[in-house]
Amino acid sequence: MSRLNRTDRPYDLVLLGATGFVGTLTAEYLAAHAPEGLRWALAGRDEGKLERLRERLPGGADIDVLRADVAEPGTLRALAEHARVVATSVGPYLLYGEDLAAACADTGADYLDLTGEPEFVDRVYVRHDARARETGARLVHACGFDSVPHDLGVHFTVGQLPEGVPLTVDGYVSADAAFSGGTLASALIQFARGRQLLGAARERARHEPRLMGRRVATPTGAPRFAAEVGAWALPLPTLDPQIVRRSARALQRYGPDFRYRHYAAVRRLPVALGGLTAVGAVVAAAQLPPARRWLSDRLRPGDGPSAQKRARSRFSVRFVGEGGGRRVFTEVAGGDPGYDETAKMFAEAALCLAFDDLPQTAGQVTTAQAMGDALTERLRAAGITFRVAASAPEA
Repeated sequence: MSRLNRTDRPYDLVLLGATGFVGTLTAEYLAAHAPEGLRWALAGRDEGKLERLRERLPGGADIDVLRADVAEPGTLRALAEHARVVATSVGPYLLYGEDLAAACADTGADYLDLTGEPEFVDRVYVRHDARARETGARLVHACGFDSVPHDLGVHFTVGQLPEGVPLTVDGYVSADAAFSGGTLASALIQFARGRQLLGAARERARHEPRLMGRRVATPTGAPRFAAEVGAWALPLPTLDPQIVRRSARALQRYGPDFRYRHYAAVRRLPVALGGLTAVGAVVAAAQLPPARRWLSDRLRPGDGPSAQKRARSRFSVRFVGEGGGRRVFTEVAGGDPGYDETAKMFAEAALCLAFDDLPQTAGQVTTAQAMGDALTERLRAAGITFRVAASAPEA
């Protein structure tokens, strides 16, 4: 690995998609919390919108505006050449993400996104991980609610358990929040691409090095009542356990034999059954183009919940970890998961890559692998809870 000399690049951080729903929240957070002397820019295809956003940000006079369009790869290459870190909120990433990831891999710029799309992550690994390792670029996906609380929460839980022994961790997700149009669009595209998703996973498996002398598993658990958290546990088929698995493969601290299971925690059985039915109906509808278009029209990209709705939203991810004769209960919790806290996680991850003393990593890496304790401490300071409970956290 040979990290390129990037200290002479004009920007520490460029935020692409700054005028989108989450992009605007991220820009507002950065403007309010950026360290003194941060050299950063807002990027997107509509310079007028970017300038209007800049005008209402604190310290806006010190923020540059850059035109970049995901339909014009040359403009993305220019961003990557001029920035130490590029963070993009422009999704769905299967449609709009790969050219920027490729540009960052080729120029040695660090790349972050908010994807929850497994197919996109696998395709970026197969096509761009090797080049990123050559240039020293860190390609870090899923830097929002997908999948920071889960990845760093498991990392935090493992740190409370003995070293060098088999470990198991179960995660239970509770959230009261609304979807945005962008989130819905990404989910519908992925639901409609089951064959391609499986093909991308198989191709990745052919390229990944085998794990020697250790075992890591993330099986899909069966629905059950989890007495340890006092809730019905429903398996969550999201990107999160895949990210956790990759962290566990990369980090020896997870022990010689590690297993993680990922659930939604639901207090009432009728609600749990209704949730399973609703997800099944959306997955089925996504297979039919007319139904998929109808669902997409209900909430279009750029739309999202009001500030009042976000202020009432909360999330909690409770973990039960076991190993070496010890059992621990931990929790990661915060406010609105999909937007306010996602913007916070995204911004802090970008600042962490830009400024913190981190392990030497390159290629496609996870938040736990690349940033670990440094990002955990940043998020704690920003108001997200990471705690060890004396007993099982209340449901």
